[in-house]
Amino acid sequence: MSGQTAYLDSSVIVKRYVEEPGTEKVRELYVKAYAGDLNLAFSLWNLGEVLGALAKAKLLNRISEEDYTQARRTFLSETRRLNRLGLAIIVPVKSTILTHSWRLLEKHHIYQADALQIASAKYVNATQFLVSDKRLHEAASNEGLNSIYLG
Repeated sequence: MSGQTAYLDSSVIVKRYVEEPGTEKVRELYVKAYAGDLNLAFSLWNLGEVLGALAKAKLLNRISEEDYTQARRTFLSETRRLNRLGLAIIVPVKSTILTHSWRLLEKHHIYQADALQIASAKYVNATQFLVSDKRLHEAASNEGLNSIYLG
């Protein structure tokens, strides 16, 4: 694996499976990961958030039932494959990471899930932190992460 690690928040992962602004950049990251030039990382927490975001996109008719089923299946199988190949780091939700996230949510006035993203990225020493939430981007930048906002 490469020494470079890109941490993806849930909203960025969704861009891999639902066409929206930033999708092309996320595709490039996955291509780099498959080539062994980049490690992808995200929290185990993100799995549920991504599944929820895909279900919400279907509910809001942003994607069809067929596209939802395909996106869900592809997300889960691709995540398993990347993890098995050692190209993805699935960060566990550990008490030390949660404790760190509590300090972050108080300091930056962000949601627990967002604080968990920052704490998890720091846990794996991510060289990039990709996000689609402006407040999370600002908090991550203030915490010293190389945060990239994909809007």
